[in-house]
Amino acid sequence: MKLPAEFLDKMKKLLQDEYEEFVKSYELPRYYGLRVNSLKVSVEDFLKISPFELEPIAWTNDGFYYREGENPGKHPYYYAGLYYIQEPSAMLPGAIIDAKPGENVLDLCAAPGGKTVQMAAAMKGKGLLVANDINSERVKALVKNIELCGVSNAIVTNDSPQNLSRKFGSFFDKILVDAPCSGEGMFRKDEDAAKSWEKFKCDLCSGMQRDILSYAHEMLKPGGYLVYSTCTFSPEENEQIIAEFLEKHSEYELVEVPKTAGIADGRPWWADNNPELKKTARLWPHKVKGEGHFVALLHKKDGSFQDYKNFDKAMISSNNEVLESYRDFEKHNLNMELQDNFIVKGNNLYSLPVKLPDLSGIKVAKFGRYIGEALKGRFEPSHSFILSLQKSDLRNVIDLDSNSDDVIKYLKGETLLKEGEKGYIGILVDGFTLGWAKQTGDMLKNLYPKGWRKMS
Repeated sequence: MKLPAEFLDKMKKLLQDEYEEFVKSYELPRYYGLRVNSLKVSVEDFLKISPFELEPIAWTNDGFYYREGENPGKHPYYYAGLYYIQEPSAMLPGAIIDAKPGENVLDLCAAPGGKTVQMAAAMKGKGLLVANDINSERVKALVKNIELCGVSNAIVTNDSPQNLSRKFGSFFDKILVDAPCSGEGMFRKDEDAAKSWEKFKCDLCSGMQRDILSYAHEMLKPGGYLVYSTCTFSPEENEQIIAEFLEKHSEYELVEVPKTAGIADGRPWWADNNPELKKTARLWPHKVKGEGHFVALLHKKDGSFQDYKNFDKAMISSNNEVLESYRDFEKHNLNMELQDNFIVKGNNLYSLPVKLPDLSGIKVAKFGRYIGEALKGRFEPSHSFILSLQKSDLRNVIDLDSNSDDVIKYLKGETLLKEGEKGYIGILVDGFTLGWAKQTGDMLKNLYPKGWRKMS
């Protein structure tokens, strides 16, 4: 592939003796990865049913390489949210942050959502996950991936880090900043990244990165952890950004990122020779089975603490018509009673396992798990709701075989000729939820969303 001459000159100066090996890595095939979504299926159980030949990725316990030529994005298991297709090196930041059930976690630059759903799986539906992206078009993909993976504890916002920092002072236990960057580490994966490099070189990106980190600092609790990552090689966007941040904020310390399978130390000599920078991590395409990445783990030891106590007043009472409509649907169609905190917006019902924080003044794309909409005395459950449920939660199901023609017909939005009692039916693939259908007597009305349908 053709790499920008200015980029090659820069890397030759930086890498010196390693340069030839680095350049040769661009002649090798890229690596492909998927991460098992443990919200839906355990790693052990997925490996028993996997239709792909998989090899473990060393730096995460749920990630696997799959062979070039296989297409997991077309398999019915993808539509059931059993895995997320993700570049292998990109799995490290979400693993290093080590999100826990019950924590408040922020993914500040989240779209398209790979790291968001990775952290959500680790949180096991408990606590609050705020996924933000400033780009309204990219937020659409973020929402879809969160819904596809059955995440039930996430709010999606579409706002600036500065505006979020005004609302969430000292609120989060952990923050992931996967910063916008010049993208040099993705050249082998995406030739368009190489072509657009001239527009997004490091001097433009480093200014944004400084600002984003400063706002993240304001939102992190004392004792909390912040992961900063990029997919670029540029020291100006990596070691130098971290060195500058540490100089400004003495309450932070670097925590060693574990080095395995070729992951290298950060390079202090590229940033004022601060030896602590060796605790950061460099993933080089000539050293690991993946693309280029930089990861730093920061611990906030102390500092001012703002006790966050503001919660949204949009909580609803038990006699609300929308909730009553849902409870009637639940009584006839589910084997469970949802005990979350409910939120009503118009006729739409959302839920969260925790109280909704005060979001006044924040652009919100998703208020939590979207349950559905009350319309003319009936409740229409959402597609995202069934993707967050298990087979055992559903009263009426049709379980399709992953190799059957019917599962492909369903995913394409076609009508299935099956008899049964009228009402909502949960459509499954090998026991995993795919979507809704409505039994009309001698056939199933397909409720699979048009924008999600399988095209080929």
